[in-house]
Amino acid sequence: TLQQLRQLKLSGMADALTRQLEQTGTYDNLPVIERVQLLLDEENLTRTNRKQDRFIRQAYFKLTASVQNIGYLHPRNITQSQIARLAQADWIKKGENLLITGPCGIGKTYLACAIGHNACLHGITVRYYRLSRLLLMLTQAKADGSYHKQLKLLARLELLIIDDWGLEPLKPAHRSDLLEILDDRHGAAAKMVISQLPTEQ
Repeated sequence: TLQQLRQLKLSGMADALTRQLEQTGTYDNLPVIERVQLLLDEENLTRTNRKQDRFIRQAYFKLTASVQNIGYLHPRNITQSQIARLAQADWIKKGENLLITGPCGIGKTYLACAIGHNACLHGITVRYYRLSRLLLMLTQAKADGSYHKQLKLLARLELLIIDDWGLEPLKPAHRSDLLEILDDRHGAAAKMVISQLPTEQ
């Protein structure tokens, strides 16, 4: 039975059944339906954890960060209630946008990665890019013929994080690329932009 479960890629159920067989005193007197439910619960949890891990890997975050580890001692004009609201991820599901600005070294990237990581735990697809790397990727995609494919992949992401916005002037081709990305996502998918520029700029 264990071998068949693993062949069917039900590793969570196989691990749970192994525990049940090892701890006979705990499970022997349970009704069959309860034991089966425990196996299904473990399989569901295993699949959820695997999905979250995959989303986190595919997001390519610059930093390992979590909303639980965000510090509030330094004056950075953020509050726990703001982070708690952002952590609910409703704004992402509604396709809204988030702009994080502030001087160099204040922790903007950590904050963005923490919010993005939290979104992955909610089952939301996320991708983190530094603007220069995103533009380089699109330039290379034009050269190898995969430009439209890359635009489609970017459009399908539920949250696109762009860091280091506005560090240097954009070339006309880069402005056009960004317009394509932003137009595809307008009103449909969330964006997070991190910049050192004040909002009035």
